[in-house]
Amino acid sequence: MKTSLLKIIVSAISVLFVWSSMSVQAADIKPAVIYDMGGKFDKSFNEGVWNGVKKFTEETGIEVMEFEVTNETQREQAMRRMVDRGATVVLGVGFAQADAIAAVSAENPDVQFSIIDVFWLDQPNLRQYAFKEHEGSYLVGVAAAHASQTGKVGFVGGMDISLIRKFACGYVGGVKSVNPNAEVYQNMTGTTPAAWNDPAKGAELTMSQIDRGADVIYQAAGGTGIGVIQAASDAGKLAIGVDSNQNGLAPGSVLTSMLKRVDVAAYETFMDAKNGSFSAGVKVLGVAEGGVDWALDNNNASLVNADMKAAVEQARQDIVSGKISVHNYESDSACPY
Repeated sequence: MKTSLLKIIVSAISVLFVWSSMSVQAADIKPAVIYDMGGKFDKSFNEGVWNGVKKFTEETGIEVMEFEVTNETQREQAMRRMVDRGATVVLGVGFAQADAIAAVSAENPDVQFSIIDVFWLDQPNLRQYAFKEHEGSYLVGVAAAHASQTGKVGFVGGMDISLIRKFACGYVGGVKSVNPNAEVYQNMTGTTPAAWNDPAKGAELTMSQIDRGADVIYQAAGGTGIGVIQAASDAGKLAIGVDSNQNGLAPGSVLTSMLKRVDVAAYETFMDAKNGSFSAGVKVLGVAEGGVDWALDNNNASLVNADMKAAVEQARQDIVSGKISVHNYESDSACPY
């Protein structure tokens, strides 16, 4: 009887010790994320980050402080506020936060910082994530060329910057690898950050491309892309989603989505900080690293025939092996396709 009681007491103490250790560990990290324009539920880029944040919280029980930027002047202010509130690791979402995170990370060397879509900064407490969007765009370009009945496809970008031209160039490369004579129409939504959140303009540009014969339209436009998908669906044409898996936004009308795994960057940032394995420097994620891909699920399975799937998977393997080298517009702005 005494032995059984002793075992129960020991077990209880062990459980209490483990719980206490977890509580201390959780208290040691106070993560924060600054979402960019468009909001964390934009069904695209920001929401991909949020998915990674949510996964981290679900697995660890550690809440993440959040802020959604609604105008350009808020970025640096928001970061400083997070540090003032005790943040131990801060994630900035998007290249537009580069100046803010460079300044705030330099002033707070004991805080860890991470940023997505930036690779040119140099701070000892800053991790930067870059993605090979051109590789993922090439894959969905292959799919678009196989799906097109007219030999004419489209691309609608958000803000006219080299990063989005990088998406477009990779897409053209994939299309042309299947059909060298294909026509690829391209439009950018605007030249200011407002271009990321203008669904009406996205729909208008999509309809202009459809009127010219495009039957598959790929969008890399943040919240603006919702208008692209809706317009294509309403016209009985196909859209291609971006960043997050957007196949379910219009099932049967979204051919596929180019997955940019910003969720991995967010989850990895916070988990590494929690585990004491956070490191500074640049991480580049492409097809081979699982950073970009194409989406196939129940929402688009009926649109992807065996030949299309085989062609995309072959292109995927060839990119990983190095047989296919997809042109990177950010390295050389002369798109060769």
